[in-house]
Parts: sequence; C-alpha cells; structure tokens
Amino acid sequence: MRLSLGTEEIATFFAKMLDHEYTAKEVFQSNFFNDWTKEMTPEERKRIKALEKCNFSEIHKYFVEKHEAHKALPKEEKQKLKEEAERIQEEYGFCIIDGHREKIGNFKTEPPGLFRGRGDHPKMGMLKKRIMPEDVIINCSKDSEIPQPPPGHRWKEVRCDNTVTWLASWTENIQGSIKYIMLNPSSKLKLALRAGNEKEEGETADTVGCCSLRVEHITLCPRLDGKENVVEFDFLGKDCIRYYNKVPVEKQVFKNLQLFMENKESGDDLFDRLSTTSLNKHLQDLMDGLTAKVFRTYNASITLQEQLEALTNEDDNVAAKLLSYNRANRAVAILCNHQRATPKTFEKSMQNLQAKIDAKKDQLCDAKVELKQAKLDHKAKKDMKSKAAVEKKKKLLEKIEEQLAKLNMQATDKEENKQIALGTSKLNYLDPRISVAWCKRFGVPIEKIYNKTQREKFAWAIAMADEDFEF
Repeated sequence: MRLSLGTEEIATFFAKMLDHEYTAKEVFQSNFFNDWTKEMTPEERKRIKALEKCNFSEIHKYFVEKHEAHKALPKEEKQKLKEEAERIQEEYGFCIIDGHREKIGNFKTEPPGLFRGRGDHPKMGMLKKRIMPEDVIINCSKDSEIPQPPPGHRWKEVRCDNTVTWLASWTENIQGSIKYIMLNPSSKLKLALRAGNEKEEGETADTVGCCSLRVEHITLCPRLDGKENVVEFDFLGKDCIRYYNKVPVEKQVFKNLQLFMENKESGDDLFDRLSTTSLNKHLQDLMDGLTAKVFRTYNASITLQEQLEALTNEDDNVAAKLLSYNRANRAVAILCNHQRATPKTFEKSMQNLQAKIDAKKDQLCDAKVELKQAKLDHKAKKDMKSKAAVEKKKKLLEKIEEQLAKLNMQATDKEENKQIALGTSKLNYLDPRISVAWCKRFGVPIEKIYNKTQREKFAWAIAMADEDFEF
C-alpha cells in the first residue's frame, strides 16, 4: 500500500524500533496507533484498521541496510560527512554575547519520533511532532541581527530578555515541557569557582578561591585571542589543583577589576573588602537558601543535564550511552576544575587494553573467514544443518563485533578521562536524581553509574526519581 508522505514518515518511526522491546508493549502500540491514525488521510483510515495487521518488516529492513551501508562508507566519504558537520557547527554553533563569540551547547532541535519515556510511562509511543519555526521563541538583543526563519515561516516570538541565559525555547507536545537552546559549559556565563575561605592556623598550602584571590592571580588583557576585556586566571585551587582560564567579561566588570588592582602589590588581596560570609549573606538576600556552594552545585547539575540531553543517542547500546554519560560528567569536572595527575599505571593499562583490542580484531577476522566458508558449504549442500551453521557463525560474528566496539569505547573513555577526576562531581556536586532519571529513560542499569555503596547513599534520590522526577 502506498502511503501519503506524513503517514509513511510516522510508519518509519515505528519500523526503526521493531527490534526494541518498546514496540512489544501494549501501551506503546496503542498510543502509536492512535496518533498514527490521526495523521492519516480519510482513505488510509478506512483501510488501516488494526496495528497487528500491519507489516513493517520491509521498512525495518531498509533502515538496517541503510545503517550498514553508512558504516561501510569509504574513509573519504566519511571525511566529507565530517567536514559538512563541522561546517554546520561553524555556521550555527556559535553566538555573539557581550561582543564575544561563544559556543552554543546544543543548537539542534530534537527530530520527530515516538516518545519512549522511562519505565512504563503512560505516554510511551505517542508522536513527538516536528518542531516548526512557529513553535520557537528567539531570544536576542534589540540591536542584533535577528536570525531569519526558513522561507514561508515565522518565529512564534522574538524576545529581548537579558535576565535569562537561553537563546531559543519551545514547548514539546508530549509532556508540555519547555526545551531550551543554551550556551556551552565553557561560556563565560558558566564559571564555577569556589568562594574560598581564610586558611586555618598551620595550613601552609597556598590555595585560594574567589574571595581570597590576590592581585598576582589575575592578568587583565584589553584584547586577547580576538576577544576584548579578557581576564586571565592562574592560581591553585582546592587540593593544590591549578586553575588556569581566560575569560572575556563585561566591560564594567573589567573596569571594576582595574580599580580593585590600583595601588596594590602583587601579594595584596584583590577583593580586600569581601569575605565568604559577606558573599553568602549577599546571595541569601538575592534568594533564600542561596550560597556559593549551592550556586556551584546548581551549575554542575544543570551542565550535566544539558550535556546528557545533547550527547545521548537513544539508539546506542549501553556501552555507548555510558561513554556519553562519562563525557557529560567530564564537562562538569572541567567546569569545576576537578583535575588529577595521569595515573602511573595508565600507560600499562592502556597497553593491556590495546592487546585485548588486537586479539579481538584477530578473532573478528577468523569469524569472517569461518562465516564465508559456512556460506559456501550451505550453497553446496543446501541442507538444514549447513543453514544452521551459517546462522551460528553470523551470531558469533555479531557478538565479536559488539565486544570489539565495547573495547574501543573503553579505550576512548580511558584516554579522555586520564587527567579528569569524575568521582568528586558525581558524588558531591551532581543532583543524583538526574543520573537516576537518565538511566531509567535510556535503559541503562543504575549499577553502571553507582556502585552498591553509592546506591545506598542515594537511595532517597532513586525513590524520588521513581515518583516525580523527570529527566
């Protein structure tokens, strides 16, 4: 049956998921069929009366073959695709804020598809509709060049609100929740420095935070690396970890820092009238319960949530999703300056892992040869035994490919993580409900994120996520 374009597109959403457990759930099927029929033409609704009578296998096969063809693309073609992605990133992945070019965290809207939810969500299977320009609120300066919507369309609203940090927003149709386009964690709006307390008697480490910065810890650069009003930080933070960063700031902030540095020696306090007590008192006046630590914790948690939303692919396997989680956590660790020295055993452990990868590659080559031979045997004999042998070799090959992919992801994760301490942020700065809700939404076992002791520590969060916390 030839379907109309809209009906066909929604059918592909279901077909792509045929090998997923979601499509076997009654609620998922019911919600999908209900929303699908709403988008059909009257003629289609007359003929398509029951989901169980629809065969999606050919569509599913098409997408499997398309996926395999993409994986088999020659290196040159993959490079072209990569360059095109970089071109799009360069065009849409940056904005100008206070005269400085800043990277955007995630500049793409979520494509249409079927809602999955977590656990047995009552709305699973419902149609997530395509986000149109008419759904989007653009937030920019009054004197800026307003981004043009696609031809024939208009924005829902163009707003000039400098009290918020989002650049665009829209409301998704399933939960009615608001989605945002935000700045990258490395932007100047997302500093997460510690306030810094006075040293106790006998403490000799020369570590500082915001309140205890000295004149020698910052350098003011009217222009640096193509940016204006740049503050260069260089000091030892908690645990004697060096904090080095170059941050463009508002012109007034730059002028204020120049005033604070006047007639002072390099060893003098930069903020000589400021203490952590007075800072926290000021923050309390702004919002009940707000402290420098609360601000830092919030900054870390919102960064994790934004990064998980941007990096996680629902169709990835668990190993790939864990890599995305660790990358999101790394963004937080970098934000909070949770560094570590490269472990002494790093090189040795990487060599051992590489040896496992090489051995697995050899197994893969052998499995391919054995499958080829099994196919030749079946072609010659054409009996059930040889056919079963082909299927067995196919499954073995797929298992080895999966194991190799997992090992490669482990190597990538290990390399990216060698100088970053993930534990501090995960256990002390991140709202655990975010991690729990992410696990539930994307089908990742919670024990992959938290060990037994940590699960006991965050039992309250696990229970709360079950009740009312949505990722």
